[in-house]
Amino acid sequence: MQRKENAGKLKGFKTFLQEEEGMGTVEIILIIVVLIGLVIIFKTQLRSLVNTVFEKITSDSNTVMS
Repeated sequence: MQRKENAGKLKGFKTFLQEEEGMGTVEIILIIVVLIGLVIIFKTQLRSLVNTVFEKITSDSNTVMS
């Protein structure tokens, strides 16, 4: 009797491992974590790049307006 119960539990466990319904959510969370990590690592470089781009836009817009 004990063997049949263990076989049923093992079959249920195999079925559980084969389900892939939640995989999309896990993948999205991992991608978000990696992106946040990259932003934290390259924060100063990104900030200087954005500042440079906005300074260029501002100087070019002043040239167009005059």
